[in-house]
Parts: sequence; C-alpha cells; structure tokens
Amino acid sequence: MTFRLHEQLHADTYTVKDLALCRVLLMNDRRFPWTILVPRRDGLRDFHEVAKADKATFHAEIDQVSEALRRLTGAYKINVAALGNMVHQLHVHVIARFEGDAAWPKPVWGQGVADPYDPPAAGELIESLRKELHS
Repeated sequence: MTFRLHEQLHADTYTVKDLALCRVLLMNDRRFPWTILVPRRDGLRDFHEVAKADKATFHAEIDQVSEALRRLTGAYKINVAALGNMVHQLHVHVIARFEGDAAWPKPVWGQGVADPYDPPAAGELIESLRKELHS
C-alpha cells in the first residue's frame, strides 16, 4: 500500500520532511512550535499497532524531533502526545511549551483559536527544523 496522509493533517500542517519512518509536519499555529510525526505505514491507529521492527525507529524519531524543538526554541517543556480521537491515523504531537504561552499550563487542545503562520515565517521554521533533523 502507498502511504496517504489523513486529509485533516494535510489541511492543518506544513510538511517538514520524511525521516526513515515518519513524516514530520509543522502544525499551522504560531502560538506553539508544534510538530506532528506520522509513521508512513497505512492502517495504523494506535501505538501498539506499530510493527515490532519499526518500534525502535519510531521512538528514536520522537526523541530526535523533541530534541530538535528544544534546541531551536529553548522550550521550558516538550509535550509528547498521541490521542487520535479526531484523526484516526496514528500521529504523535511534539509541542514546545513555555511558561506563559497561550495555553499554559493546560494542554494546547481547545485553547483559543489557531493563529496561522505567515508563509515566510513558516518557511523559516521549516528550514530550521530540516537543518536540525539532518541526521
């Protein structure tokens, strides 16, 4: 099967790059530096469905993106979550959080209205993320 990104993820994000297993996306909400990792395997909904052969890579890529976001943003906290209640395709949110951000200390979901990036700002962050994820 060919990998297909869920239409809601496609609508809400910019593509950053493909790692060995996951597609890395940037959420189009400049209030929070927020990435999403989607394993490029069809039919996955939950963590336990990731093939044993892919698990180490999956976890390593979550760590890699978390570390890259911390380096780029100086975040106070990195939130990592996989809910999937609205979008059933397995995806992992990696969000840089700061004391005093628009949702602090609550989760980002349901807090206010997304503030989209202007295209040049999105492009700059995407390029910075690509450089940090070069390995």
